[in-house]
Parts: sequence; C-alpha cells; structure tokens
Amino acid sequence: MDSGKQQIVCYFIEEAKEHLETLEKGILDLENAIQDSERVNEMFRAAHSIKGGAAMLGFDSIKKVAHRFEDVFKIMQEQQIQVNQDVESMFLKGYDALHYLVDMLQNSGTWEEAEAQKSVVAAEANFIELQNYLNQSIEGSPALKEEFLVPKINITSEVTQILRQMLQVFKQKESAAQRQELDRFCSLLLALIEDNSGWTTLIETAQAAIASCENSFRTIAPFIIKEIKQASDTLVAQPEAQIAPSASLRLLAALAHQQIAIPKEPSSAAKTLLRAFDRSQINQLVVCLQNAA
Repeated sequence: MDSGKQQIVCYFIEEAKEHLETLEKGILDLENAIQDSERVNEMFRAAHSIKGGAAMLGFDSIKKVAHRFEDVFKIMQEQQIQVNQDVESMFLKGYDALHYLVDMLQNSGTWEEAEAQKSVVAAEANFIELQNYLNQSIEGSPALKEEFLVPKINITSEVTQILRQMLQVFKQKESAAQRQELDRFCSLLLALIEDNSGWTTLIETAQAAIASCENSFRTIAPFIIKEIKQASDTLVAQPEAQIAPSASLRLLAALAHQQIAIPKEPSSAAKTLLRAFDRSQINQLVVCLQNAA
C-alpha cells in the first residue's frame, strides 16, 4: 500500500474507532437509547459513516457489517421495538464483529479480505436473526414520530464512487493529465450539491490545491479525500450543517496562486518562508508539513 493511501486508511481507522465508541455506548444502554430519537439517529450515522469510508477504500467486509447495522437502525428509527436480553446479545455480537474487523485492519500490515470474510459469515447469520426478530416484534406496533426520521441527501453513493476514482488517480504518477482528471472529478462533486455554499467552497478549494504542480499528490490526497468524505457524511446527517475547508487545505490552495522560489538549503528556505508569510500562515504551513511527513 502506498504512503498516500496508508495515511487515508489511518484517518479512516481513527474515525471508525470514534464511531465504534458511539455504537458501544448506545448498545450497552439500548433500552434507554431506543427511547431517545437523537441517540438512535446518532447510532445510525455512526454505522453509515463507517460503511461509507470502508466502501471508498475497498474494505468490503467492514462495509457489509456496517451496512447490516445501518439496516437495523433504520428499523429502530421507524418503529417502536421491544428490547430484551436476546436482542441486546445480538446487538453486542454484531458490534464485536465490526470492532474485530476494524482492529484487524489496524493491526495488520496488509489487509486480507478473504480472511476478513470469515468473520462476515458469522456476523451475517447474527444480523439476519436480529432483523427477523425485530420485524416480528414490531408487527402491529405504531410507527414512530417524525422526529425519529433522519433527513438525508441522496449523495452518499455518488460521492463515495467519485472519491474512489480520485484515490486511484492520486496513486498514479503525477502529470498534467492526472491533475485535469482530478479537476473533472471535482466538477462532478460540485454538481451533486449546487445550493450549498460551504460545499462549493470546499470543492473549489480542493480544485485550487490540485491545480498547483507544487502540491504533490502525496501531500494533498489525504486532506482532499478526508475532508470531502467528512463533509458529505455531515450533509447526509444534517443538510443544514455549515461546512468549510480546513486551514491546511486553504493554505495548499493559496500556495497555488502565490508561488515563490524556495532554496533547497533548509536555513535559507526558512528565511524565504518567513519573509513570504505572516505568522498565521507559517503556523498553517507547519501543520501541513507535519501531516505530510
């Protein structure tokens, strides 16, 4: 796995761990959690985010288990369910399977999808049993209030597909043609959501960073892939949410328009940068260099 993709995978693992913590808290307090619409929606979003990230990076086993959780939480959003020890046990088994797969990804030097699929087989049987139980238990139950339903923008699959294609381009040898291809993908992303200024600013900032030959693919890929993925997940969960590019991505875009010649000797390079940038920009540059190292 090349270093650029490895860094993106590290971001995914870090976020997946946070989402797993959300799932664990809800499952361990399931009886109370199902009475709180926001907690149910929060668990749905956690599963949804893990599924989207795994799909983008090609970790099909993680995607499948997270998708199963997503389906179960959809039932909980729409119907009142009865919780007992058997239900809690099945939820915990599903959580353990997902947690195991994320740990497996984190601890393995190379991802073995065939090995991971063995865990998926056992998880599938558990989720089928859980889903059947929930469907049977809600027969005749009243539908939940509108507050339990999560508003969604239907962009998830489109964004994931485009990001996967961008990731493949980032892995190729850098050239003007590859930058043009990435710019085309950004235009497709812009067209997905035309009435959100935050989304427009984010994608246009990414385009500016891509346009500069001074920005290597290795440097910009983690920022662009991660921030667009996070923004799309946020808009799926909260369509009115405010999103914006990070300071690091803005700096990379600014460098595209304000290029300077930097000597190779470190001390001279530092003096050149200090003359060209203010203190705030220097701090942002340090962050970019640390993330790219």
